[in-house]
Amino acid sequence: MSDTETTTAPKIPRDRADDYTKDQSAVRRAFVAEQTGTKLEHAGHYSFDPGILRGNVENFTGVAQVPIGIAGPLRINGEHARGDFYVPLATTEGTLVASYNRGMRLLTECGGVKTTVVQHSMQRSPVFICEDALAARKLGAWIDQHFDDIKAAAEKTTRSGKLSNIGQYALGPLRYLRMNYTTGDAAGQNMTGKATLAACEWIVANYPGELQYLLSGNIDTDKKYSQINQLLTRGKRVVAEAVIKREVFQRLMGVDTVELFHHRQISMAGAFMVGSANNGAHAANGLTAIFIATGQDVANVAESHAGITYTQLLPNNDYYWSITLTSLIAGTYGGGTGLATQRECLEMLGCYGSGKADKFAEICAAVVLAGETSLTGAILHGDWVSSHDRLGRNRP
Repeated sequence: MSDTETTTAPKIPRDRADDYTKDQSAVRRAFVAEQTGTKLEHAGHYSFDPGILRGNVENFTGVAQVPIGIAGPLRINGEHARGDFYVPLATTEGTLVASYNRGMRLLTECGGVKTTVVQHSMQRSPVFICEDALAARKLGAWIDQHFDDIKAAAEKTTRSGKLSNIGQYALGPLRYLRMNYTTGDAAGQNMTGKATLAACEWIVANYPGELQYLLSGNIDTDKKYSQINQLLTRGKRVVAEAVIKREVFQRLMGVDTVELFHHRQISMAGAFMVGSANNGAHAANGLTAIFIATGQDVANVAESHAGITYTQLLPNNDYYWSITLTSLIAGTYGGGTGLATQRECLEMLGCYGSGKADKFAEICAAVVLAGETSLTGAILHGDWVSSHDRLGRNRP
């Protein structure tokens, strides 16, 4: 084919009048079969009206059916989450549900998990390009002086978003802003993006001088881990903590808490050596499973899994164990939370709708702690590999 020749591949069929119907999804499955030879028979079986998917997906063709297992009960003694919870975990990894279930039993038999949401903060990070460093510094001072006006401009775009403060960072002629919001029951990335655009436009219109800006200077590190978010919080900063009784840990895990304490010293050193985003075992496993089940944006696991484990061997050889999730991004309103199966899973937890986001965050942190205890116990007892061989082999 010459450089001047082009090929035109068939376009994915769409209905501009109403693209969210069972008939239109069937048209696209037929298109896939014609173009690739693959019939999407299983993907085409679902129980909800495609009309609910506007704003969630484009070119709807079918569903990815991820198995859901239930773990629990998990006793939580939190500010917002209180009681015994049965937790839906969507996964294709054998042993995951069984492992979290064992950790939940351990924590429950030890009296449960205390949970606390200690901070809320969702960011957008515009950057203003100034003539030089002095001009950038002067802009920063002007922004501080006009915070109330900037806040008012941002909050006109949202009912539940509130601008808390604006962090500033200087780099040459650039003034990076880290605009911190609370976002109610929504995760809030889209909300804060719209609010920040309005705030930046107000700054440009009212600043006594010419300004250029980019809406994202990338220091919010959206859907990427960063140390600044681990320090300053992104989403929710939530703590789950428990005292593990020595007798219960020995009985359920087959390991003594003194041995557990020695293991933690080695594990902490290893995490420090490699610069890990989390000095625990595997927060991403539980978070991903509960995120898929409840309609969260699963890409947020890239940030949400960051955490800090802190432990103490107590004088009676019981074991204090906590996990602080520094950047948990999750919501109970908007996004995928209102879809059919996802809403059911949130309703299982008593977390669907407004006023439930902090409760859901506490449940997420408690689930992570359950997974930490179980996997660590399995590694120490020597049944980590054997359990995967027994429960996690789905192949000939």
